[in-house]
Amino acid sequence: MGPSQPTGRVGLPSDPCTMFKHILLATDGSASAEHAAKKAMDLARVHGARVTAAYVIDPYPYIGLGAVNPMGFDAYMAAAQEAAAKAFVHLSDLAKAAGVQLEARLVEESHVVDGILSMADEASADLIVVGSHGRSGIQRLLLGGVAHKVVAQSTRPVLVVR
Repeated sequence: MGPSQPTGRVGLPSDPCTMFKHILLATDGSASAEHAAKKAMDLARVHGARVTAAYVIDPYPYIGLGAVNPMGFDAYMAAAQEAAAKAFVHLSDLAKAAGVQLEARLVEESHVVDGILSMADEASADLIVVGSHGRSGIQRLLLGGVAHKVVAQSTRPVLVVR
């Protein structure tokens, strides 16, 4: 079967050597996101794919208080943007070392899961890579899980890295 012939498998590219052309990496700068980033860069290098890294800043959690005290909102946003910048600098270093093209995107005014999924749509990503903190049982039920929700809601393949 040649590279231009269809494989007959729904949702998979016709050339098995280029399974992924564009990977969306969800990051929050955590250790689990770091581990996911390394896997995403390895996959991108092997498949000749490019990576879009998305850092989603949750909406300001104290609705109403920001209007009374705008310094709280400003401090929240400044801290989140600084954390995103640090994460992007580190991801840039990983991408350069792997020889992978990286685009960093900051997503604001969106809940994390919605931001990841909308960025995957906008970027036409073939794969979403997300880290998992490895919570299970009652912890996952109480705290929820971004990775779990992305898997449940995504129409694209999702790789959860633990």
